[in-house]
Parts: sequence; structure tokens; C-alpha cells
Amino acid sequence: MAPDQAVDEDADLLRAHMDGNREAFARLYDRHDKACFQFVRRLLGSSGADAEDLHQETWFAVSRHASSFDPRKARFCAWLFTIARRKVWDHFRKQKTIRLVPGQEEFLLAVPDLGPTPLQETESRETALALIAAVEALPLPQRETFILFAEGGLSLEEIAEITNVSAETSKSRLRYARATLRRVLSEGEAVHG
Repeated sequence: MAPDQAVDEDADLLRAHMDGNREAFARLYDRHDKACFQFVRRLLGSSGADAEDLHQETWFAVSRHASSFDPRKARFCAWLFTIARRKVWDHFRKQKTIRLVPGQEEFLLAVPDLGPTPLQETESRETALALIAAVEALPLPQRETFILFAEGGLSLEEIAEITNVSAETSKSRLRYARATLRRVLSEGEAVHG
């Protein structure tokens, strides 16, 4: 399916949901559920019940406020991530803290074991853990931008809209995040090399 078709289909599914079609909402949820949950979880930096609760709250808000979605202003996924981000930031405000806690070891399962030897497998896992730790250690604005770009597939302009900053600021945050990640990972390679 071409990207434009997916965008149009998302808007059509949301409209069908507003007309009472439960299957349409289920299809929309299935299409974006994993990316939304991963965004919330990674932004929180934890894997506890908070991520699941905020993820659920996000989808309730999507359902309740479906009529406010305007496909001429944003893609559905950008609108969804905006809602998810607001839920996370509201949570941070209620907690009066921003946590930078590791807790993403299951992402190792997504890292293919390219090396045929146990040593290479161990190094691959260590690299994945180092990457996860490095992402979670980024300052929150950089982490948020990096996750929206790398995992959400959003453009810098969409990220700027979601985070209420200029596109240039989003670009800078992404550049700093990438530079930090490259530095941290290359330092790790130097230690193991």
C-alpha cells in the first residue's frame, strides 16, 4: 500500500468509526497500536503499568475526539502521537518528575543475531543495550524527537508541530541526539575493540 493510500485509509477508518463502525476503529487501532505503545513506553523510559495506562488513555481520547481530526492539517499518525505526547506530559506533570529509567531489554529480541559465534551474539546484545541506554539518557526533548523520527516515521515539520517548536529546533534536536548516540556507541566499540 502506498503511503498516500494509508493516509487516506486512516482518515476513512476514523470517519467510519464516527459513523458507528466498530470494525473500522479496530483496524485503525491494529495498524497504529504497536508504534503508539512503543512511543509512550520509550518516552516514559519504563515498562510499568503507566505505559499501558497512558496508551489506553490515548486511544480513548482518539475515539472521543475523532471529530476533531482534520486530515488536511496532519496525518493520522501525527495526530495520534500528539495525543500520546500530551498524555505522557500530563503524567509527568502529575508525577512532578521526568524519569530516565532503563527498562527496554526486550528490544534485544528485535536485534537480529548476525554473528554465527556466541561472542558475536553477545556483542550484538551489548550494542543493543548500549543503544537503548543511550537513547534513554538523551535529554527528554532530544529523546522525544529521535523516537518520533526514528520510530514514528514523522517528518521534522510534523515533529515540530507536535512538540510546539520550530522545524529548525526539531532538526537541531535530532542532530544532537544522533551525534550523542554515535559518540556513545563509538566509545562502546572502542572499549570492546
